[in-house]
Amino acid sequence: MPSLNVAVPHDLGQQEATDRLKAQFGDLKDRFGQDIGDVEEEWDGHVLRFGFTTYGIRIRGTVTSGESEVTVAADLPLVAMPLKGAIERQIRGELEKIVG
Repeated sequence: MPSLNVAVPHDLGQQEATDRLKAQFGDLKDRFGQDIGDVEEEWDGHVLRFGFTTYGIRIRGTVTSGESEVTVAADLPLVAMPLKGAIERQIRGELEKIVG
């Protein structure tokens, strides 16, 4: 399965970045709720394991909050590959708003 990886640097420190991500995750679910379903969210320290379905496509991955960078790694089904660039841009933009 093809993968998607996005990294966004920050100068917040690990705990502040994690706190911001946790606070904003609910907002993202509200904002994109009409396009996503079956949302899974499981935090383990500074790592979020997530999953959701959008337009019939299941996406799973992790968001890792580090001292100076937040990374998103996800597996994309082959059917989503034509949208990979747009998905990466959307994720990067959202992360920059949260930790930028």
